[in-house]
Parts: sequence; C-alpha cells; structure tokens
Amino acid sequence: MKIGSPKEVFAGEARVAMTPDSALQLQKLGHECFVETGAGTVAGFADAAYEAAGVTVVADEAALFAAVDVVAKVRAPSDEEAKLLTSDQTLISFFNPAGNTDLLELCKAQGATVMAMEMVPRISRAQKMDALSSMANIAGYRAVIEAGNNFGRFFTGQITAAGKVPPAKVLVVGAGVAGLAAIGAATSLGAITYAFDVRPEVAEQVESMGAEFVYLDFEEKQTDGAETGGYASVSSPEFREAQLAKFREIAPDIDIVITTALIPNREAPKLWLADMVASMKRGSVIIDLAAERGGNVEGTVPDEKVMTENGVTIIGYTDFPSRMAAQASSLYATNIRHLLMDLTPAKDGVINHNMDDDVIRSATVTRGGEITFPPPPLKVKAIAAQKPKEKAKELTPEERRAAEVAAFKKQTRNQVGLLAIGAVLLLGVGLVAPASFMQHFIVFVLSVFIGFQVIWNVSHSLHTPLMAVTNAISSIIILGALMQIGSGSWIVIILGALSVFMAGINIFGGFLVTRRMLAMFQKS
Repeated sequence: MKIGSPKEVFAGEARVAMTPDSALQLQKLGHECFVETGAGTVAGFADAAYEAAGVTVVADEAALFAAVDVVAKVRAPSDEEAKLLTSDQTLISFFNPAGNTDLLELCKAQGATVMAMEMVPRISRAQKMDALSSMANIAGYRAVIEAGNNFGRFFTGQITAAGKVPPAKVLVVGAGVAGLAAIGAATSLGAITYAFDVRPEVAEQVESMGAEFVYLDFEEKQTDGAETGGYASVSSPEFREAQLAKFREIAPDIDIVITTALIPNREAPKLWLADMVASMKRGSVIIDLAAERGGNVEGTVPDEKVMTENGVTIIGYTDFPSRMAAQASSLYATNIRHLLMDLTPAKDGVINHNMDDDVIRSATVTRGGEITFPPPPLKVKAIAAQKPKEKAKELTPEERRAAEVAAFKKQTRNQVGLLAIGAVLLLGVGLVAPASFMQHFIVFVLSVFIGFQVIWNVSHSLHTPLMAVTNAISSIIILGALMQIGSGSWIVIILGALSVFMAGINIFGGFLVTRRMLAMFQKS
C-alpha cells in the first residue's frame, strides 16, 4: 500500500503527518511511503532525511495524490485537495465533521473514504491512536510555557537577599488531557496550582499531581463520563451559576488562568466572564485553549494576544501544538501509524476497512459515496465512571472518646462471651472424657488462645494477614511443645525441641522477609 503526506496548506500549520521515523516503521509493515517536497521542513524534517529513510519525495501535491492509496494529513483538506481524492483512496486527518458539512458533502461526492482523527473513541484499545489526546497534551504543556513567557514573575516562590518572591497561583479550568498536562507543567515549575472540572471523578487525578481541586457547594448528578466518551457534558443552569460564582470568588487571587473546557460538537462554553477578567491583578495572564471554538473567556480573540484595560493579557492562540512542531509531528505520525496497523491487520498492504470495529467505525465519516457521521453508540463503554469518595467526617474529641469506649465495651462483651462458651464446652467435654485426655486438651486450648492473642495483637504494619495466621499457628505449636518438653520421655523431648526449632524458623524468617519488603518502600 502506498501512503503519502502532502505539505499542509493551512496558514501557519507547521506539523506534518509523516516523519522519517514513522516512515521506517510503516515500511517494515510492507508499505511504500511518499511525501511532498518541503512537507516537513518547518517541523525540522528535511527532504534529505526522508530520502535517507527510504521515502519517495514527490514534486507537488497533485503528483502525491495521484501516486498514493492513503493520504495522511494534519488539518482538514482544502476544497482543492478534496477534489483530488478518488473513490479508491482513503484520507486520514483531523476533519471536524460536525462543523465541516460542506467539505463532508464534497468528499462524499468524490467517493473517498475519510477517517477523522478526532472521532477516534476514548477506549483503552484506541489510546495509541488518540491524536486528540496527543495534541492536547502538547497544548497543555505549551500553554504553561506561553503563560510563563508573558508573566512577569517566577512561578516558584523564592526568599533571597534581594527580597521575597511569592509563588504564582495558577488555575486550570477543565482537567482533561490538556488540563492535566498544564497542571503537571505548572506544579513542576513551583506554582500553587488549582484545577476545576465538572466531572467529579477527575478530582483524585488532579490531587495526585500536586494540585488542589476546586469543589463547589452544589450537588448535581453529573453525566457518566462513559456516555460522552470521557468528555465533559452540558451542565444545568443552576450548576453553571454556582460555578461562575466560585470563579468570581477566586479570580482576584489568581495570577494565571488556563482554560481548556470543550464539549464535543459544540461551541466552547463561556466560563471566565468579563467581570472576572476585570477583577484580576494587573500583570495576570489568561491562556484560552478553546479559542478555536469561540473561547472560554470573554474577550478572547482567536490567534491573537490582547491586553485589557486593567493590564490582563488574554492569549487566544490556536496553534499551540504547531508551535512545538517537531514533537507534535512525531506523536501525530505515531497515531497515524497505529491506525494504519489496525486498517491492515494481515500486514499484507491491503486495507481491511472493518466497519464492525468500534474504532474504525467511529473514525469513518464518509465511505462508498455515503456520509457515515455521526457514528452509532459504542458497544464498549469508554470510561467507567467513578463516584467521588466521601470525605470522612472529622470527629470531635468527645465523639472519639465515646467511640473508643463503645469499641472497648463491645470487644469486652465478645471476649467474655467466648470465654463463657468455651468454659461450658470444656465442662461438657470433661464430663464424658477421661482425665488423661482432658490434661492434653486443656493444654491445646490454652496454646491456641494465647498464641492467637499474642500474634493477632502485633501491628499489621509488621506483617501481612497471611503471615499473621501462619505465625499464630506456629506459636500454638511452640507453646504446645514447651508444655511437653519437660516430659520424662526422650522421644517427646526430641520431638518438642524439633517443633520449637522449626516453628521458630517460620516466625523469625517471616519477620525478616517482611522487613526486607518494607525496606523496598523506603526512600533510603
């Protein structure tokens, strides 16, 4: 199969859908690779690098389209590019099918198969093809770098001879892939980072990265993330008002705001309004990663940086991944390669466009002269929703004391009850059993009781529950052996000594192994 990547015609786009490394991998699968001359130059991949990787470099776009079976692009094709497609060709690119109906109709008329990379579902099997996540990861990281470039202070706090520098406070609105990448970059630079998301299941992810999740005093049942492919869904008007009120409350203290909130196939919701911008300190920076869909911030101008009257910088660039073109191209080319591997499972260079496959069906928007967008619901849930864990209520000293007393009374009742039942059973056995049997039986019962009490009261941090049980059994053996070791019979003495020796190995060896296991979790 012949796979080719043309030079991107979208103004300012620096990425390329095929890199020399990805081409080498595709050739190992038996495919031929083509690239238009100059396609990777802006991203740092010269034509010579492609030729060295065995890629055929063609002179122009028309020649490339005529030579290949699969066209891999970054941006959606222009009308001129779409008209070059034929019915036996497959186009793979970002497409925005919900917002590009005219282009969708044009590709349908051409009869080409079009696969939209943003339609790849967020299921475990498709993570390697999830180009949206790859690009969002870069955008989130780059947003923090861009914010630092426009912010007049350090991110981290410092105390120097020249004075004290407070740490920057960063708020990330939307804790998806881009938001988590921004959180990671901001916390690593030393900023105090806060994050908000309408999906409560992401709170633990945010907190695990060192940021503080902004909670609302508002109870609302949120849509299961699995039903929306892992994306946020539309909230109720009441929830939105509570959300805006919280933002108004914290806006004066925030130095940098990074908004990433998007809902599939909708305009970006307005979350940071003009009055919030006006309440921020002079020198603050806002990065609106949703600028291409209208922006989350009032005052955002797509592809521009604006300064408000109160000195707040609002950045609405829509090309953050393109600003790191080499890295973005490498990740995107890898996503394309994995999708092509799924399209040619037999590795024979023949496309098997299996429309029963969840991933291939979801990504396909036109095929065989028909529009196949939107796709049917997934057979497999995208993400299992997680209910937020309720925080344990902190007890007052009086409540803690009452709980301890109640636990002590309950434990005492249980122990007294067990002793009473045991005494009755022993009495019953003693009425019918001979005296010689009762002597040994009482020793056995006492050994069991004492061994259990001794081992079970050892802190669980010193051994596992399984080891606790084996140690209890070993202790019973040792106590029984010690009771018999004073016997006059040399056979009993030898057997008792062997019992003590072997049970001791089990107990002390177990503790030594546990100590080594605990040492593995220590920093030093």
